[in-house]
Amino acid sequence: MADRRLRRSAVTALAVLYAAPFALLVVRAAADVWRYPAIVPQQLGARGLDYALSATGGAWPALRNSLVVALVTTALALVLAWPASRVLARGTRRVRAGLLVLLALPLLAPPLAVGHGLSTWLLRWGLMDSLPGLVAAHLVYVLPYVALLLAAGFTGRIAHLEEAARTLGASAPRRLWHVTVPAVGPALALALLLGFVVSWSQYGTSLAVAGGTPLLPLVLVPFVQNDPQIASTLALLFLGPPVLALTAAVRWGRHR
Repeated sequence: MADRRLRRSAVTALAVLYAAPFALLVVRAAADVWRYPAIVPQQLGARGLDYALSATGGAWPALRNSLVVALVTTALALVLAWPASRVLARGTRRVRAGLLVLLALPLLAPPLAVGHGLSTWLLRWGLMDSLPGLVAAHLVYVLPYVALLLAAGFTGRIAHLEEAARTLGASAPRRLWHVTVPAVGPALALALLLGFVVSWSQYGTSLAVAGGTPLLPLVLVPFVQNDPQIASTLALLFLGPPVLALTAAVRWGRHR
């Protein structure tokens, strides 16, 4: 009984420590006036929320653009990473090593060099400062994560299950939907979640290739020093979609 109470106390303490910064973020978003050295806000209000919800604030267009870019990038990364992850899981050692290096190069190179190279090519293709250009730039970073996480799900057991389904006469689409996808469900959910979060949180790359297109990170960062209340409000808005994506991924992975 004493050990159980100790574990509960430790879990509660960790939960409080984890939630404290988010609670402070909520308080800061509601504080119209909070000057040092006051411990509590001198005046509460909704100025930050009014800015975020206003037509001139730029939060809603930025939120829409960020969602579109993150969802499209994650979907394209899944399509491209699916065959690559199977090769990473089942290919020969030389092929796996070469593909791994090719996928990991954007993550190993300095971000400034990658951003400069991307901006150069997107400018030549006429995609600079556009949503398609942002998707292409984010895909460079999202694809390696999705492919590596998916590769962990393609174990030898899946190959046996697919072969058994093929022997029983299942077509390729039926094998994919009824056998492969459920078998790699947890890895697939984690890959989609991380791909979405990586694209959603891209700041430097987005600024390099489409600084004039409103995205939530680009709108948020300038307020961090100039107006903490609006920055806190936008930060809470920024946290919403990843939290929803995490919840959906956990539930879908458990169901599969």
